[in-house]
Amino acid sequence: MSASPDASASHTTPQDAAPATSVGLDTVDAWWRAANYLTVGQIYLLDNPLLARPLAADQIKPRLLGHWGTSPALSLIYAHLNKVIVERGTPTLYVCGPGHGGPAMVANTWLEGTYSELFPDITRDGAGMQRLFRQFSFPGGIPSHAAPETPGSINEGGELGYSLMHAFGAAFDNPHLVVACVIGDGEAETGPLAASWRGHAFLDPATDGAVLPILNLNGYKIAGPTLLARIPEEELVQFFRGQGYEPLLVTGGFDGEDPMRVHERMAAAVGEAYDRIAEIQRAARASDLPTDAAAPQTPDVTAGGAGSDPSADADPTWPLIVLRTPKGWTGPRFVDGVPVEGTFRAHQVPLAEVRDNPEHLALLDTWLRSYHAEELFDDEGRPVESLAALQPPARTRMSASTHANDGVRSALVLPPIEDQAVDVPDSRWVEGESTRVFGRWLRDVMIANPDDFRLFGPDEVASNRLDAVFEVTPRVWAESLVDGDVHLGRNGRVVEALSEHLMQGMLEGYLLTGRHGLITSYEAFVHIVDSMFNQFAKWIESASHVPWRGPISSLTYLLSSHVWRQDHNGFSHQDPGFLNIVVNKKAAVVRVYLPPDANTLLVTMEHCFQTVDHVNVVVAGKQPQPQWLSIEEARRHGEAGLGIWEWAGSEDDPGLDPDVVIAAAGDVPTLEAMAAAQLLRERIPGLRIRFVNVVDLMRLQDAKEHPHGLTSDAFDAVFTTDRPVVFAFHGYPALIHQLTYRRTNHGNIHVRGFKEMGTTTTPFDMVHLNDLDRYRLALDVLHRVPGLASAEGMPELAEEWRRAREDAREHAYRYGEDPDWITDWEFHG
Repeated sequence: MSASPDASASHTTPQDAAPATSVGLDTVDAWWRAANYLTVGQIYLLDNPLLARPLAADQIKPRLLGHWGTSPALSLIYAHLNKVIVERGTPTLYVCGPGHGGPAMVANTWLEGTYSELFPDITRDGAGMQRLFRQFSFPGGIPSHAAPETPGSINEGGELGYSLMHAFGAAFDNPHLVVACVIGDGEAETGPLAASWRGHAFLDPATDGAVLPILNLNGYKIAGPTLLARIPEEELVQFFRGQGYEPLLVTGGFDGEDPMRVHERMAAAVGEAYDRIAEIQRAARASDLPTDAAAPQTPDVTAGGAGSDPSADADPTWPLIVLRTPKGWTGPRFVDGVPVEGTFRAHQVPLAEVRDNPEHLALLDTWLRSYHAEELFDDEGRPVESLAALQPPARTRMSASTHANDGVRSALVLPPIEDQAVDVPDSRWVEGESTRVFGRWLRDVMIANPDDFRLFGPDEVASNRLDAVFEVTPRVWAESLVDGDVHLGRNGRVVEALSEHLMQGMLEGYLLTGRHGLITSYEAFVHIVDSMFNQFAKWIESASHVPWRGPISSLTYLLSSHVWRQDHNGFSHQDPGFLNIVVNKKAAVVRVYLPPDANTLLVTMEHCFQTVDHVNVVVAGKQPQPQWLSIEEARRHGEAGLGIWEWAGSEDDPGLDPDVVIAAAGDVPTLEAMAAAQLLRERIPGLRIRFVNVVDLMRLQDAKEHPHGLTSDAFDAVFTTDRPVVFAFHGYPALIHQLTYRRTNHGNIHVRGFKEMGTTTTPFDMVHLNDLDRYRLALDVLHRVPGLASAEGMPELAEEWRRAREDAREHAYRYGEDPDWITDWEFHG
């Protein structure tokens, strides 16, 4: 496929060019009928695709799957968008929100020719049409929704609510692209979609593309009416005006109305929408002062500064189309005497008993023949020549868009992390804030990549200590500015809104169209997007089996304000369980990193930003913490994924197995485990301690289960085959057991982690509540090394450590802070 136009070449728009040709509405109607025929065929037919023989029961699929109700509107929109593409040459991406409208999307991509180009066995003739029909929702075939296998798709029609946020993400930094986003009226009831309407508040018409929302208001979801379909039209118009749109209403197809009348209205609405988009962009780009696109943005925009005039800077009023047509339009109007077209009964398969009920078979025959396939396909099953007028050139076909299919991704320019690394002295005792250190490097990344990297998060950039980015870019903000606003600007590279759904969805759309980014979140609240993560991870896994899908930059989460440091928030903010959700996905897709300090975080993020087709989850604290590794050591540690820190243990003779392995994964667990190891070294000098730190959690899995996993021999070389292992873990202890249950020494692995004990309290009391503190870990070693607990002096030592735990709690509860012997602790190697 041809490359897309250079999006950075200028601020002109393709709409400025004179139309190259004009497409008649009779051709649009023929395309629409052809797409509807192909859609019905996919749902029902195994054989006889052109109805060259009388329709018989054995030509019908034994299991009827698919969704007819939304499909006619999807194809109507597709045909009219093709008309405007052919006439204007405007690059357009089609985002299909209605869940399982897959057969309509596949039908249109086959008509365009792209499907046969990408799947050569599905030829653009009668034989290919039969294979097209057979594969749909059939074992070994394709899904019923717009999936990675659907050319031009970036939005999987499974869980609803993400289409509009994907569309905005795709439009960012794509100045020539119009993203037409079809939103089902059932989807419009979801919370994520409701948060998306004002996505244009983050859209800069001078440098971004445009999003054209098209609400497919067919009135019903699976079994009942939809909310927006039942409110008065005037109220609906007011709703969308309040959301920043001027709605264009297209209503028709009811009571047997001639479809040509609907085509006339739809063509006018689509034309007006594209005119309005061109007008908004021309105005914004004409007033945009010529600047160096690579220059850092103004870090602090306040009222009275650049763009503070609301009349000049306020978000423009964008077009939106409301298409109100019957659900299942052109399908059976009545089945068994019950209304179907225009009701919820058209949602899936209107005729469910075709193989066994002759009346249903006859209705299906009548339905299929109503499209007059003989006018649409020649004797060989090829689309008739007249339909070619609505077939855009290959470079502008929505199904062949490089933004969606083979990608426009280029590698990030990554400045050296050494420039921001923490200088760790030989004493290995220096404090630093890991995310603040990373934030300074992230600032440098944004300077080096001014047009294809964005930071997304729910109003937590400053809270998570990443505010160094505001030295070079504001938050993007297309609404008006007022006195006192800071770090806001129309062309910012930071996107913040209090919706994790919205932020992840915009990032997904940005990544799926070839760019790069990062999402940050408080660890406890990333659960809001659990199912969204699931769907995206499945998209990546499925797309990996589609050879024409280009790689996309990995979706990387940075989770901070984590479970162990919620000093002023408390129990509601304490939950590390997202890691459990992540590790259950396909091993080819997911990665989990727990860097123990700032330099390891730099190494980890440098690695994540270079990966493709993964979901990376990185957990790092923002509070002052000990910094353990030099940048050179952090590089080696990051590459290994886990390793023995000889300087932290006490293995005098490397040829001997240790008496105990103390392991840690996570910054706070590492601190407590290091303190425990020091206690043991000081009080039990002869004890051979091996200290292991894990940064790449997936290294714990077997190499047969995960590409980052260790072989059995490599794992045993670190954790031994028979010695006790006391493991301090950031998350729920069961996760470590889940990852290591096949290991030789699993029976000796004892894990401490979060066990749902939390409150608003001091840092040490938090680990004390969950038995992750240094004294508890040291006591575990006493009780698990054979014979140690009963050795001379050990019962007294155990009582001393138990008393220290209680004394620390009493001090915290009396004075509101941890005692000096905790806060002033220093590592001594």
